[in-house]
Amino acid sequence: MKEANTETLFWNESSREANDSVVKEFIFIGLSDSQGLQIFLFAFFLIFYVGIVFGNLLIVMTVTYDSHLHSPMYFLLANLSFIDLCLSSVTAPKMIADFFRKHKVISVHGCFAQIFLLHFFGGSELVTLIAMAFDRYVAICKPLRYTIIMRGNVCAGIVATAWATGFLHSVSQLAFAVNLPFCGPNKVDSFYCDLPRVIKLACADTYRLDIMVIANSGVLTVCSFVLLIISYSIILTTIQRRPSDRSSKALSTLTAHITVVLLFFGPCIFIYAWPFPIKSLDKFLAVFYSVVTPLLNPIIYTLRNTEMKTAMRRLRQWNLNFWVNS
Repeated sequence: MKEANTETLFWNESSREANDSVVKEFIFIGLSDSQGLQIFLFAFFLIFYVGIVFGNLLIVMTVTYDSHLHSPMYFLLANLSFIDLCLSSVTAPKMIADFFRKHKVISVHGCFAQIFLLHFFGGSELVTLIAMAFDRYVAICKPLRYTIIMRGNVCAGIVATAWATGFLHSVSQLAFAVNLPFCGPNKVDSFYCDLPRVIKLACADTYRLDIMVIANSGVLTVCSFVLLIISYSIILTTIQRRPSDRSSKALSTLTAHITVVLLFFGPCIFIYAWPFPIKSLDKFLAVFYSVVTPLLNPIIYTLRNTEMKTAMRRLRQWNLNFWVNS
């Protein structure tokens, strides 16, 4: 009887030690340990995030309520702005709140949820940018067939495909990572969870998973970027061969699109496909990808687009008239 009790106690202790060794939360190292710098970063990123919310919502509302902008290009632009808003909201609010926390903690389930949403919205944005390039290609290279090719149900199908692709991409990323064992350490050298950083903390051989991440995110990003550059090169060549009064307007629109493509794909290529990661550069690119780019996109599209600026003025005048009359 005594031996049985001793054996039971031994197994209880072993089970308790095993449970204690399982990581239940991750700790973010963050951007800085300096209290003064963290206050500055808090104010800086809070302003940026408010700008992201306001700027992208303004584009969505303007395209929705102004009938002059009910065209495929602006429909895709509104979808892009909504994705940018969602993508930034996955990481920015927690990052801003963590500046006043000594221990920047996230649960394992919360960490994987963050990874899922990042790749979900990131994959959706990737397809949306390709769709916007295709829209411009049809408008400039095949103008007589534009209304036939880019009809309403086609645009809706493109947006649905973008969201479905983002979902499948995210699920494929997490399919093999979600069951990884984590027994320590649990410090993530960033301000948010992403797959390349988290799988390094697993208590298992993750070589094949590393290759899968590079093949899935890295190759997909690089191939899409090359495809977009080729597409825009063809469009620019077409504009030069067919000069007209609308060429300058088309060129201005293309410049905005190409700028957004570079801002989105540049950090992604370095984060997911670059074979020699640099910690300080990775953090900078992570900030740029999750906070700076979603703010620059609405600025680029509104400052370089006369129709958008005119529509925003109409929306502002409509709001003023509404409040005055009410």
